[in-house]
Amino acid sequence: MANELSVAVLGPGGVGGLLAALLSRTGHRVICLSGEKTAEALRTDGIRVRSARFGDFTARVEADTELREPVDACLVTVKHTALDAALARVPAPVLSDGLVVPFLNGVEHPAALRARYRPDRVAPAVIRVESTRVAPGVVEHGSPFAEIDLTGTDVPRPRLDALADAFAAAGPATRVLEDETAALWAKMSFLAPFALLTTRYGLPLGDVRTRHRDELTALVEETAAISRACGGPADPAQALARYDAFPPSTKSSMQRDAEAGRPLELDAIGGALLRAAERHGIPAPVAARVVDEVHPFA
Repeated sequence: MANELSVAVLGPGGVGGLLAALLSRTGHRVICLSGEKTAEALRTDGIRVRSARFGDFTARVEADTELREPVDACLVTVKHTALDAALARVPAPVLSDGLVVPFLNGVEHPAALRARYRPDRVAPAVIRVESTRVAPGVVEHGSPFAEIDLTGTDVPRPRLDALADAFAAAGPATRVLEDETAALWAKMSFLAPFALLTTRYGLPLGDVRTRHRDELTALVEETAAISRACGGPADPAQALARYDAFPPSTKSSMQRDAEAGRPLELDAIGGALLRAAERHGIPAPVAARVVDEVHPFA
């Protein structure tokens, strides 16, 4: 293809594996970075995707334990709890001029990545999708949608557009947003109350929004005030309407991690929320209490 990209995927799990497979299927060169056991499985069998939206298919990918040559972009799709260790697989001198595209929850990771890589090549992304790695190289995409927002304050717009075009051609609806802060806080404003309360009570969203409605409302309002102070969107009524539109059985990824005994992204979500509140002098008593109550699960 004329506009073929070389793309590394750090952490080929539910999200990373899906994007790697979709990009590979449309003709891009994809190098997955992981531990040796997963890398061997990917080299041997490729990535198998089961998706009502994109079909059932197998995509061939390259796989290694470390990036050994420059690429156009490196998608960072590990959980925040694994970020520091995973980044050792992507040496900054090797990545060189390549974009760093983190698909991480929270709002603090872009600054950390800009301290490690070229600041004008860090392009944060937000993805709305439900996709799960059920085995190494096997991905189940469960949601009827996959939507990506790509941003990056100082990244040259042609670089963002080229990557967005590649994503869109591969399947996910993709747009480039000018305001990085607004993009990240739009996700944070929705995710934080949802993740914290479903994990705190061990209940799916339907039960949280009925049995703990007042607490959900208060937490949404606090989060909106913090987002507004940080330069992000603030619409508590819209957030509540979005929660009400989701299937009642919906669980957050943090809740699923708690159920499986995995490390929680509590600091990246709840901790970051409270640090932003303190920085801007925004009272957040409900958020502080709920974060404290979730700590034993972490």
